[in-house]
Amino acid sequence: MGRGELTDAAWERIAPLMPGVDGRGRPWRDHRQVINGVLWRLRTGAPWRDLPERYGPWQTVYERFARWEADGTWARLLERVQVRDDSIGAVEWVVSVDSTINRAHQHAAGARKKGAAAGDELEVPAYPSAGQALGRSRGGLTTKLHLACDGRGLPLAVVLTPGNVNDSTVFDTVMDALRVPRAGAGRPRLRPEAVIADKAYSSRAIRQSLRHRGIRAVIPERADQKANRLRRGKAGGRPPAFDRELYRARNVVERCFNRLKQFRAIATRFDKLATRYKAGVHLAALILWLRHPNQDPLSDRP
Repeated sequence: MGRGELTDAAWERIAPLMPGVDGRGRPWRDHRQVINGVLWRLRTGAPWRDLPERYGPWQTVYERFARWEADGTWARLLERVQVRDDSIGAVEWVVSVDSTINRAHQHAAGARKKGAAAGDELEVPAYPSAGQALGRSRGGLTTKLHLACDGRGLPLAVVLTPGNVNDSTVFDTVMDALRVPRAGAGRPRLRPEAVIADKAYSSRAIRQSLRHRGIRAVIPERADQKANRLRRGKAGGRPPAFDRELYRARNVVERCFNRLKQFRAIATRFDKLATRYKAGVHLAALILWLRHPNQDPLSDRP
């Protein structure tokens, strides 16, 4: 077992969730060996062709990674671990929302612009024209990663957009992606107790959306909004409710970004396809859940 690879305890947790063998064709290479190969690539950011021989042929590891991205295996593994924690009451439903911008390597450019192969569509319904979630700014090509984290700093929802997209316009998309099924019967958990966000999310539309969902908003008011409200006098209405003490917990999402960016292939995007990059984020998020004390830990940091 090498640094950053799955321990026996961690593998026992996810082994029952892995796809089975259908009995056709040659037997699959060991799932654990393949996942460790994908983790090595995420941790180092190296090209797939440079994968060490102990993980098997690089083509096999990449094809398995791509296959499980296309059929939703990586997202399903993350969801099943979330369901387990929620079933024992470990998930803290005071959710923090934020985003981070990740630079795109030159290798990330050049994906198809006219159409896409099966399974390569960008899963960001609110941005059908966003291509491969690449946006150009003065810093070059970037991808923005939007997260909703629970009170422990573990990812609950992941959304990708181009790096030049405003945070507030994606808020409803992130909230719609926040969905944890029940372990038994019952509807999925969709509504946290409160949502903590910074001033970038301070808008009347977002506050009304949270109020409509029955969710408490913990969002500070921007200085220009406050000045405009005071200028209007009584017509400006009352200031929005703001829990300053609870707002201090917002740093959990920043710490989550820091842990995810310990994986170099997350901190810098090398994948041409947004779905491939998002699958890597799902796997990295799964590792954070497995590493938490409520789960079985991994051997070491990335």
